Amino acid sequence: MCRLLAITSNAYVSPQTAVEGLAVMGEGYDGSGVGLLLRDLGGPFAAMADIPVLSGIFSSKGLKRLDRFMMDKGFTTKYKITFKPRRPVPPMVPKRDVYLVRAYDYPTQWEEMTNQERLDQLAPIRLCLRDMGEAEKDMVVFSLWPDTIMIKEVGDPAAVADYLQLDRKDLMARVVMLQGRQNTNHEIDLYACHPFFLEGFSTMTNGENTAFSQNRDFLMSRGVLGYQGYLSDSEVFTHSLHYIVGRLGLGLGCYKHGITPLSDADMRAHPDSFFLRHLKYTCRNLITDGPNCVIGCLPDTTLFMVQDRKKLRPGVIGSTNGTFVFSSEICGLDAILPQRDKSKDFQPMHLDTAMVAPDRQRADILHQTAPVIAK
Repeated sequence: MCRLLAITSNAYVSPQTAVEGLAVMGEGYDGSGVGLLLRDLGGPFAAMADIPVLSGIFSSKGLKRLDRFMMDKGFTTKYKITFKPRRPVPPMVPKRDVYLVRAYDYPTQWEEMTNQERLDQLAPIRLCLRDMGEAEKDMVVFSLWPDTIMIKEVGDPAAVADYLQLDRKDLMARVVMLQGRQNTNHEIDLYACHPFFLEGFSTMTNGENTAFSQNRDFLMSRGVLGYQGYLSDSEVFTHSLHYIVGRLGLGLGCYKHGITPLSDADMRAHPDSFFLRHLKYTCRNLITDGPNCVIGCLPDTTLFMVQDRKKLRPGVIGSTNGTFVFSSEICGLDAILPQRDKSKDFQPMHLDTAMVAPDRQRADILHQTAPVIAK
């Protein structure tokens, strides 16, 4: 199994804090990989929240191709982080030339565009870079989006964090999502490592989705450029979230009704049965099967957790003083929030969507038997 840990906090947090929480769950994963997503960025990026940030790994040749490509598009570098890994290289970690995080000013010819029009241009550029990298094996591009940093690597999470020096002061965020373990249903590929991200929507999963093929085929039939890749059965959770909340314009509670709908008998007693029946049968090919626990993040940085019907993967939420931790195991909470009131820890059940809004005042629970908040 994978292990998951996510933090949303009023104070900026180092990714190293999340790594330490993940490390105590080491018996639950095999040390084969790590994926990190940072949102609501701090440090120098806090003043650049409206411009795109590119995250990826490049060979020297690939970096030159990236520079030419982005310059031709009219992007100019605003700020960058290049990691200088410690030596020696940890076991399993490939030797890389450049780990890069770079913030870009938009092209001047985009100045007349609305913000949404500019955002709509970013996914095609990221996918073009991905295709370029896969053709020449010289770049891996994880994200190109405002207020977002994504880092992935093969190897033990703690060793990778130390190797890349993730405790640096210019790498801070109020939302941190961290997953330990490479994908097990495909050959080792960094694109198959959680978390997955698309246009502000992100998820990571502990478990599996045995309905992967029908989910993938439905999503690919929607004509959305970003619905591709699928090197992991868990990537569909991100794209289903993007489709239900982003494309259909429904609320987060409807995401749970979309991927794990109520039985027909329970639905008949629901106050919004007509709407939910229509959602269930319109999006029936998005229904997932477990066992899995999913932690996700919305474009506004709302953090949430959902479970499959069987509730066969653990998940718990604890908090103190404006900091909330979502963890695969209670020991992860203990490592990060040892002084919290443990009586207030909450383990979402199969009908729950547990969520913490950007104001981080409390953890709200959306129950599938309650009236639907459609937006």
